[in-house]
Amino acid sequence: MGIKYVEEKKIFHLDTGHTTYLIGLSPEGYVGHIYYGRRLKSGGSNYLLRMNEAPFTPSVREREKASFMDFFPTEYPAGGVGDYRESCLDVRSASGSVGCELIFKEYRIFRGKPGLAGLPASFGREGEVETLELVCEDALLKLEVTLSYSVFADTDVITRSVRVENRGEEHLKLEKVYSACLDMDNREFEMLTLVGSWARERHIQRGRIRCGKQMVSSTKGESSHQEHPFLALVTPETTEETGEVYAMNFVYSGNFMAQAELSQFRQVRMTMGIHADYFCWNLRPGESFQAPEAVLTYSAEGLGRMTRNFHDFYRGHLIRSPHQYAKRPVLINNWEATYFDFNSEKLLEIAREAKKAGIEMLVMDDGWFGKRNFDDSSLGDWTVNEEKITSGLPDLVRKVNEIGLQFGIWFEPEMISPDSELYRKHPDWAIQIAGRTPAQSRTQYVLDLSRKEIVDYAYNCVAKILRSAPIAYVKWDMNRQLCDIGGACLDRESQGELMHRYVLGVYEMQERLVTDFPELLLENCSGGGARFDPGMLYYSPQIWCSDNVDAVERLRIQEGTALVYPLSTMGAHVGDCPNHIVGRNTPFDTRAHVAMAGAFGYELDITKIAEEERAKIPAQVEEYHRYQPLMQRGDYYRLASWSMEKPYDCWEVASKDGSEALVTFVQVLAEPNVHSYALRLKGLLAQAEYVLEGTDQTWYGEELMQCGYLVLSGQGDFRSSRYHFVKKQ
Repeated sequence: MGIKYVEEKKIFHLDTGHTTYLIGLSPEGYVGHIYYGRRLKSGGSNYLLRMNEAPFTPSVREREKASFMDFFPTEYPAGGVGDYRESCLDVRSASGSVGCELIFKEYRIFRGKPGLAGLPASFGREGEVETLELVCEDALLKLEVTLSYSVFADTDVITRSVRVENRGEEHLKLEKVYSACLDMDNREFEMLTLVGSWARERHIQRGRIRCGKQMVSSTKGESSHQEHPFLALVTPETTEETGEVYAMNFVYSGNFMAQAELSQFRQVRMTMGIHADYFCWNLRPGESFQAPEAVLTYSAEGLGRMTRNFHDFYRGHLIRSPHQYAKRPVLINNWEATYFDFNSEKLLEIAREAKKAGIEMLVMDDGWFGKRNFDDSSLGDWTVNEEKITSGLPDLVRKVNEIGLQFGIWFEPEMISPDSELYRKHPDWAIQIAGRTPAQSRTQYVLDLSRKEIVDYAYNCVAKILRSAPIAYVKWDMNRQLCDIGGACLDRESQGELMHRYVLGVYEMQERLVTDFPELLLENCSGGGARFDPGMLYYSPQIWCSDNVDAVERLRIQEGTALVYPLSTMGAHVGDCPNHIVGRNTPFDTRAHVAMAGAFGYELDITKIAEEERAKIPAQVEEYHRYQPLMQRGDYYRLASWSMEKPYDCWEVASKDGSEALVTFVQVLAEPNVHSYALRLKGLLAQAEYVLEGTDQTWYGEELMQCGYLVLSGQGDFRSSRYHFVKKQ
């Protein structure tokens, strides 16, 4: 396993435990993609580059160079030189022309993996990861492009990133810089993506690739509710357990593009990177640009193996928080309990009842600062409203701590309200086009975080509050997208840099936060799930999955999210009923069982719910903590999908050693005249004997996996149950 270069064949081998990735060089030095798939035991060959057939390489037939460029499976295609498929790099020269031809120059192979300046990126010790850097150049532009590949053998993941450096004397403009490309022959691939909207994020969408370009993308300044920086190509027979999967995920929290293109020659080009719209980067002599990282994985064992590759990779090589495997507090958030209508006494009343129920943290949400009694003012004025928090924040935190709860707080540091002291003092701090009234959303504007003084102001506001009291948790929110893209301090030539610089500003603020407050539990949020991406996971071990906490809607949302991200990263709460968004009533137990799939908490007024429901909370908290280590470290299996038209939903988490498995079953819609459902478990030891917790019933692992465990269908919609199987000693 690892990386090697075979000089006589001019082939680079990148091997993980179960996969091989092959890169080859043409006689001219074009870098071609040969193969990605199941592990090859043989040395590999470059015949898949098809250089021995028409139109042949330029050194054989110069007259057909353009035809060659438009067919060759290029590892990193540049635009303007004959490849009319999607390019990954578009460079405008000082003369105004667009064209770049990359020729291999040299390579480096080394153990370990460097970080990416200013960007979130995966990491690993020398024994866990090996890196290949392919250095290419355009001699005319004096441009050097370094393609980086890091091989994580233990998780069957290869990460890719690109660095572009101007080594000449001319001012160049980068109009597109993607992070990864994968050229393959089409095998009737289907495209699997995650789509939705506010309150229904990351629904799974799958369909056959047609000729031309099909993509998901965002130009909203965030990864977005609507589409997601993830793309998988799957063979038609692919299920959870069978079929081949090629998947990419983008470690970035801003504008992105993920695309599959079926060409005239039945080749598929899969690309991912920063969206080219609203992007143009000045590359002056001596400067370089670092593109974000893309995470690639291949599975020959269906979507389930892809999922577990991603989960293990993100847990082991991206999430840095000390809270990742630690006991996380069960919190209660006052948002849906009170919205903006609260004061110190109301919060303390909630805290006292929460403590009786075994809840461990109170989170004070939006409305505690400035004169904010609705969502129409005070963002940017991060001073405590002492008409609500009557004795000041430190005293409130002290009283909550004395009750026996930790204290958490909500911020939206990236925003500014037109009705705020900050806006009246600094109207130019909002992102806007000069002379045009900027569009409001949720009665707010976006701060221009491309400017250091604004980043410093926003961060220092947060830090000052955190230093004023023992605050254990921060919910970092972002409730609107970017538009009216103009930066007051960027010159005419640099306006195309604003949206990427904005994301870099967010990353700088969060890096400072986790550095200055290393024990802080940070949960990212963006109007719910609009920025649930690997870039955010680098800073926070959990992200608020969706503003919709309805248990039935959450089944689809959490299924799509868990397709890529570990369960422990999904912020999930028990909400009130009728649900505040869809008006649905679901049993209290079902709401808890669905929320326990993620980072667990409550989002309701505990002082007003029925006594019967309040009495169930202590057992729910205890149950969450009992299974939390398994949920944080175990292997996730999707056993049934309500979103795929099943009447029920079911998932399982099994320990790595097969010693236990926890199954959650939700009967969404009751069916008449049916018998029991057979749930075929996964991840057990075939010849081991298992007992169902709370009973004396036993089965062998092979019985549970091959024959299944029978769950009786019952009366009533939205009913749930959990089953814990433990290997007998």
